[in-house]
Amino acid sequence: MKAIWNNKVIAESEETIYIEGNQYFPPDSIKSELYEKTDLTTECHWKGTANYYSLVDGETKAINAAWYYASPREGSEDKVKHTFKDYVAFYPNIVQVTN
Repeated sequence: MKAIWNNKVIAESEETIYIEGNQYFPPDSIKSELYEKTDLTTECHWKGTANYYSLVDGETKAINAAWYYASPREGSEDKVKHTFKDYVAFYPNIVQVTN
């Protein structure tokens, strides 16, 4: 799987996890120089607190375009049968995810 934004591959992996309609990329598969942590957090009733990244490429920025779970809620990883701690997902209207 590849995540593409601003005509660049920003994440690539054969080991993504599919959760609720989104591909989650392993933390070591992202091009970290294009990611900037933000202060935004949201709550998922079963996954826990989501943290966000903005994507930055020169003057181009996509605010809060990616999210991850730094501390998934206890038992949530059992539900998807895989750890997804720090795995990164993207808003599909901002980032194109393809095979």
